[in-house]
Amino acid sequence: MLQDEKLVTLLSDLVKINNDRIEGYKNAKAASNDADVKALFQHMINDSVKYVAELNQQLLAQGADAETDTTISGKLYRTWMSIKTTFTGTDRYSLFSSCEYGEDAVQRAYADALGSDTSMPYSVRELIAGQQANLKEAHDTIKSYRDVVSQ
Repeated sequence: MLQDEKLVTLLSDLVKINNDRIEGYKNAKAASNDADVKALFQHMINDSVKYVAELNQQLLAQGADAETDTTISGKLYRTWMSIKTTFTGTDRYSLFSSCEYGEDAVQRAYADALGSDTSMPYSVRELIAGQQANLKEAHDTIKSYRDVVSQ
């Protein structure tokens, strides 16, 4: 595979994981009755919408098409979550635990991207690293909310 193709694949994968994140938070937002939780989840959605736009801009710069899909594993996870909430409810702890699981997957995807041998311009690496840092803060926020509601 050519280096440019590897970069396109890497960027597409990051768009897909962000699209998974958007869909996951939309589902979590719909499952909550709490205004503060809905606002937090909307903030997470907005962040990923921004990241998708930035990554798609890089894809277009590579001569590729913008990515709009989600991952297979994300689709399976959302289906499982839908079934789980049907049987266990949508209390805050369950919602935050599920969201933390998703945030862990996002962190792994970004770590894999930055740790790969794919050649990329410094500006792209900087963009990905910046997004990862912001997403790590989001992960930690979700984890702290989960920890608070578990007490």
